[in-house]
Amino acid sequence: MTKDFKAAPRIVIAAQDPWTRALLGQLLGNVRCDAQLLQFADGSSALEACRKRLPDLVIAEWALPGLNGLDFLGEIRRLQRKPPLPFILMTDRTDSASVREVLPLAPTMYLVHPFNMDKLQQRLRDLLLAPGQEVFCELPSLAPEQSLDAFLEGRRNLSDGAPLLDEVKDALSLALDPNELDLDVLEQRFIRDPQINARLIAAANSAAQHMGRPCQTLGQALPRLGVAHSINLVMGMALQRSTSLEDPRLAEQAAHFWGLSQRTADYARQLAEEQGIDAERCYCAGLLHSIGDLALLRCLQNWLLASGTLEDEAIVKALRKFGAGFGSALRARWRLPLELRELIAATYLLTGVYGRESLVMNLAAQMARWPDEQPLKDLAASKAAQQLNVNERKLQSMMPARVVAAPEPVGETQTS
Repeated sequence: MTKDFKAAPRIVIAAQDPWTRALLGQLLGNVRCDAQLLQFADGSSALEACRKRLPDLVIAEWALPGLNGLDFLGEIRRLQRKPPLPFILMTDRTDSASVREVLPLAPTMYLVHPFNMDKLQQRLRDLLLAPGQEVFCELPSLAPEQSLDAFLEGRRNLSDGAPLLDEVKDALSLALDPNELDLDVLEQRFIRDPQINARLIAAANSAAQHMGRPCQTLGQALPRLGVAHSINLVMGMALQRSTSLEDPRLAEQAAHFWGLSQRTADYARQLAEEQGIDAERCYCAGLLHSIGDLALLRCLQNWLLASGTLEDEAIVKALRKFGAGFGSALRARWRLPLELRELIAATYLLTGVYGRESLVMNLAAQMARWPDEQPLKDLAASKAAQQLNVNERKLQSMMPARVVAAPEPVGETQTS
């Protein structure tokens, strides 16, 4: 069924998990950037909205609280609209009994996790665009005389986070078959990407997934989300705007912060293992500690796409001024566990009462930043190294290839 919409189509999304709603919103925005999206976490609220005014399309999960997606579809069919209202039912059920239960209600699409993004987007185009119809939406423009500082202040609490590593995007360009992947394979593919680690941990701790203690590592988050849901969330990130940094100056800075994050994470894991504490949690904190700087670079890419100008010096100044705030805002908005955020904060400063994990994070961050020309005996004299009994010889054995990292001297003091 196709329709030549004269006005923006009205689309209802019903999914318990906010990250799934965000993914669907991104997909729909790629097809119809002018669409009016109404998002609900339960079937009853979504049905009530449909009864007040029928939308042009419904996308709903089967596993909704209250009124489930199948019953929601049944209620929509009882409205007896001609032609039937397009309704996409999402599920992880592939058994024949479930399929037979659904068939009499004739969903427009029976969508099984993980989605085939290309097929889903093509189906959405068929439903929301007439043959040959195109819809163009202008990129958000800058306000008259808007300064870069004002733009970044406005984006700090709305940032989408960091860009993705190229190696992750390359892996996602392959047809990922969930039947051939397991959680260990996913962890190996995603373990180095700060954005994916943070977003999957946040998704695993959302109300829809919450159970027991909070997840603080990718290894804890993946089993809670499952292979299919994890792949969908990562593919949704890959579809977002500015996941690649096209400006070479921004890409160079991002490479520095990716490298800094990975070195900090690796040192943190090694130190934690030797101290007999949670190595994977320390690794994750090290990996995420520069996510604010990376998110800031992504926003600078958006500034350029909105026709802003960007001098080299302005990039360095923006990182110094806004990197910390972007990181704090992201970690709070994504509701990363407080314990993890405290470890991230320890990479910059030791305050109050601190334990061995905080000392490990602080020393790991110093090691990752330590200049080649500065003697390691000075690092061994630091508070963290002394309290962990890490001497100069030990540091030398752990730091065989020492790096002067930054393309520009970028300073930053972050909080959790």
